[in-house]
Amino acid sequence: MEGGGGIPLETLTEESQSRHVLPASFEAKSLQKSNWGFFLTGLVGGTLVAVYAVATPFITPALRKVCLPFVPATTKQIENVVKMLQCRRGSLVDIGSGDGRIVIAAAKEGFTAVGYELNPWLVWYSRYRAWREGVHGSAKFYISDLWKVTFSQYSNVVIFGVPQMMLQLEKKLELELADDARVIACRFPFPHWTPDHVTGEGIDTVWAYDASTFRGREKRPTSMHFQPPIQT
Repeated sequence: MEGGGGIPLETLTEESQSRHVLPASFEAKSLQKSNWGFFLTGLVGGTLVAVYAVATPFITPALRKVCLPFVPATTKQIENVVKMLQCRRGSLVDIGSGDGRIVIAAAKEGFTAVGYELNPWLVWYSRYRAWREGVHGSAKFYISDLWKVTFSQYSNVVIFGVPQMMLQLEKKLELELADDARVIACRFPFPHWTPDHVTGEGIDTVWAYDASTFRGREKRPTSMHFQPPIQT
């Protein structure tokens, strides 16, 4: 059959169908672009999730009213803390233990030492360091907010604090610690307590406070150097 213009009807039908059939190469390219789109979307999404997972433990403390930033202790600070622990016994806790170096140093001195840290990445790294140093049996680390922990079971408390938190922490420790406990502050002293011992200079200064002293009995601070008795 022919159409009104003399063109066979079969030819018109084939041309009409051909207009709606996409070339195979075009379909392949479209499928390839679609796959790349899914891949890029998944890659970007996965990257954002990974960044969020890594950054959140660091950002969250900064959003709190009182934060305890991670600043690694210097070698001299660690030495001064260990000096303040001489002749001491019992368990030890490091409040805001960071990468675990104070807890590990105390464990090497024979203490059963515990560190509380809000950042899970630092806690896991501290556990690895304790295992590598061979003190994982006596050095333990926990993910916890220091304000939610009770410190009554510890005889020695170490804190690398910031000025904004020292007053609140002073009140908390005074209520919770036993009379034979000792608190060792690094970088910043407590605002109201009188230290029993002071050692170091500048950022390496360490203050030691005995609970029996800050609960009522006043005592002059002394340095950790031997002084011969005065001859009379």
